[in-house]
Amino acid sequence: MERTEFPKPRGPSRLCPDLPSGIPDTAISISPEAQGQAQSQAGGESGQPVDQRSGEGESVLASVYVQLDLSNQTWPLAISRTLTGPLASASSFPRTLTGLSLTTECNVHGDGQSYCACMSGYQWNTSVCSHHPPCQATPNHRPCGCLVFGSTEVGYCQLLPPVPGRLSLNSWVRTPGTTLSLTLVKSRETTNLNWFLWPPGSPTAILLQPGTHVSLTSSPGQAVLSILNVSHRWAGEYTCCFEAQGFRWELSQVVKVPLQATDVARLPDQLSISCATCPGFQLTCCIPSTHLAYTASWSPGEGSKASSASAPGSQCFVLAVQRCPAADTTYTCELQSPGLTPLRVPISVTVIRDGDTTCPEDSSAVAWNVTKAGHVAQAPCPANRTGVVTRTCGPDGIWEPVYSSCTDAELLALHHRTQLLWAGQGQPTVEVPQILAQLSEQVTAVSSPSDLLALLGTISSLARVVVDARIQLPRSALQGLLKTTDKVLDMDADSLWAPAQAQKPSAGSALLLAVETLARHLCPQGQPFSFSLHNVGLRAQLLGPAFPADYSASFSTQPPLQARVPRRSLAPLDHNGTNVSVTSLLLRKLDRLLPSNYGQGLGDSLYATPGLVLSVSIMAGGQAFNQGEVIMDFGNTASTPRCVFWDHGLFQGKGGWSDEGCQVQTVQASPTTQCICRHLTAFSILMSQNTVPENPTLELLSQVGLGASILALLVCLGVYRLVWRVVVQNKVTYLRHMALLNMVLCLLAADTCFLGAPLLPPGPRSPLCLAAAFLCHFLYLATFFWMLAQALMLAHQLLFVFRQLSKCRVLSLMVVLGYLCPIGFAGAALGLYLPRGQYLGEGACWLNGKGGALYTFVGPVLAIVGVNGLVLTMAVLKLLRPSLSEGPPVEKRHALLGVTKALLILTPVFGLTWGLGLATLLEKVSIVPHYIFTILNTTQGVFILLFGCLMDKKIRKALLQRFCRTQPPKSTISLATYETYIPEHSKGRSEDIR
Repeated sequence: MERTEFPKPRGPSRLCPDLPSGIPDTAISISPEAQGQAQSQAGGESGQPVDQRSGEGESVLASVYVQLDLSNQTWPLAISRTLTGPLASASSFPRTLTGLSLTTECNVHGDGQSYCACMSGYQWNTSVCSHHPPCQATPNHRPCGCLVFGSTEVGYCQLLPPVPGRLSLNSWVRTPGTTLSLTLVKSRETTNLNWFLWPPGSPTAILLQPGTHVSLTSSPGQAVLSILNVSHRWAGEYTCCFEAQGFRWELSQVVKVPLQATDVARLPDQLSISCATCPGFQLTCCIPSTHLAYTASWSPGEGSKASSASAPGSQCFVLAVQRCPAADTTYTCELQSPGLTPLRVPISVTVIRDGDTTCPEDSSAVAWNVTKAGHVAQAPCPANRTGVVTRTCGPDGIWEPVYSSCTDAELLALHHRTQLLWAGQGQPTVEVPQILAQLSEQVTAVSSPSDLLALLGTISSLARVVVDARIQLPRSALQGLLKTTDKVLDMDADSLWAPAQAQKPSAGSALLLAVETLARHLCPQGQPFSFSLHNVGLRAQLLGPAFPADYSASFSTQPPLQARVPRRSLAPLDHNGTNVSVTSLLLRKLDRLLPSNYGQGLGDSLYATPGLVLSVSIMAGGQAFNQGEVIMDFGNTASTPRCVFWDHGLFQGKGGWSDEGCQVQTVQASPTTQCICRHLTAFSILMSQNTVPENPTLELLSQVGLGASILALLVCLGVYRLVWRVVVQNKVTYLRHMALLNMVLCLLAADTCFLGAPLLPPGPRSPLCLAAAFLCHFLYLATFFWMLAQALMLAHQLLFVFRQLSKCRVLSLMVVLGYLCPIGFAGAALGLYLPRGQYLGEGACWLNGKGGALYTFVGPVLAIVGVNGLVLTMAVLKLLRPSLSEGPPVEKRHALLGVTKALLILTPVFGLTWGLGLATLLEKVSIVPHYIFTILNTTQGVFILLFGCLMDKKIRKALLQRFCRTQPPKSTISLATYETYIPEHSKGRSEDIR
């Protein structure tokens, strides 16, 4: 059947079954009158008529598409016999056949389908190709060469126009580490342009997409593919596929990348051998498959036999040394490829001599030969594992532990595949779910730290691919990830995790980041998604464009865990009908795999966690939303915890816990711990191992002690009001009692403020809470600095007995020391730590207990306590000096009594009981130091009243004169005024200590 068309040919209307058919394209000179006879000889139906305006003798070039039904064996001869001669015509214008070419060859199968292949120079156009399947499973980027037609469908291949572009390559041999550039120079407009790579020996092509190594740029005149830092993994045939002028085109260039020394595997890379026990040995160097043809030669090669062996993906060259060398020798494996510089890989062989220290043979798990001290012995990995087993012979001839880098071959292949996918080789949408499914099956093969690191590296690389490619994962893929994670969290910490973290300290942090990143990219669907295993739990929900209520998720854990995102945090995302998806991920046992790193707000204390890590993420319009409030209920805990999140950027990328933006929320009439964080990430709670849990008895003692202290200080002020003029008759007593009075005033105000602070709303947003914390800080520091003023005055009296002091000058110095210094410390703490959110502690109007703010209080207090302790020691030694003589026993008793009274008086006055605060920080088990510290320091006002005020001889005398009108008995010792009168007996005279 023949169809003649002008100006555009059309295909035949049918194909005969069971026989092959050919569709020739004939170029003939034809006249209008001869058209009918040509059609009848061809046995076809008429098409469009030839233009009859052509004159006599004029030739018209026409394409005539003819369908011929011929037998299998005879069709080429039949065509030559039938259509090569001139066509007879009754017309005055001759028709002459000048050329003949076949366009399409179709084979009709028994099912009625025709498999039609284009001949050379012809191709199916894009429209036909897109509506018919290919004859066989070939990569979809190949031009349409063979298509399958139904029994009622027809078609023919069309003549290809000139190639609409040119593919240029900067160099077909690229040096490793350089940049490869391929440029398509376009002469026509192109569409659907893609780049592919056919690696050596690969049956399929790999689609190239933008990645860490691949860069794609396009402009109206050209398209450029750039490969950064090329290696042998980027060698192969590069193909550019595109559509232009109605056809699909492909242009290719072969790129060869020489190998580097690091690409060559040597076994061993060094060898020490005893010629007496092992006269022969074997050396091997292996290279990966490449387009370049490599041959190997060994030197020295005397007395050796070289051979080669091929394996899937690699080629190995073996040298069997049959005679032990007489001296230390370096063997060289020289790899040569035409036109390239030879690649030389050395292997050193050390001969063990008599007298050398060696490690003996050992066949415990791997056969280790005699090895010279200081050398490393190597052994191959078992089957299906890649790497090497090494063991060092120590300098004393004792074997060190075995180190194995052997990795399961399939796990390592997945790891390399994922790295190349991240670099730009492959289709992330298709391959990421496949790899996740394979990981869930291969996780059972993890038996060494190297296996675990390969698995973790694969998961981390997949997370980066998902982020860079902005793809969403189906539920089945995420289930595979969660199954893998569940088994990883159950792996032994001592035999797998500890060695793996020794090689990569951030392994646990990397796992957390990867899993929460992949979970965040779950493809949202209408129905909520829930998935639970022993160590992992996932809750995902698509809220839609309108979400009237808060989002909440709960997990059946011990203690139970709930998470809630308030509606106000989701409101900014509710615009233009954007779908909002919220994913909550729970991980158990992960806390033991994270390093014990704590941010500035947590200090250097050791903490424990409940074993739960919760990650909450929000996606809106395909973008991650990181700001928002999340409320978490961690159930009942043994103590007041700290709400924290894992900050992956801390400690040079190793990660650490931070409490920035998180705080504990007090829940009335509920024992549960509630955390509020104002950002989204992985959360948990920390409980200090050095902090005693909340104790009602301690709370009661503290309140009662503060109340008693306040009452005692008020009594002390009343006493001073009554006897002030009597007790300050000289300069020394005036200065001492003035310092004591200011100390009483500061401590009274501080205790009152501290007792009332719990009644205020906590948090940095409460001005009253901030003011209470600042006042407590300042007033307690002022109390201690006035204590320091008293101690320094006593030290001056002890050291400079006869040197007089100016009352005005001393009083001015005491005021500066007692008020200006503490307000400087308090102001600096407020200015430095309030902007950072590290000023106030969790749920209290006091300084942050684990940050730098507390150090501005603890540091000065401990320094003052230390100075005051030294002054007290000086006073005691001064009082003990008479007892060192040979005086009568009564004099010794007076001295001991003076020491006892000095300790009772000066210890509370100098604040030395605050030194017990160190014991509360260092004690990890017993609660006793906390009770002692609470009792002594909350009742400090009572001790000051008793020992600092009422034990003063002048005050007692003044009170007795005022109320009883009697003369009190004299006392030989008065320590409250820093004056000691010791009666003179057989030796010396009394000594006055000032």
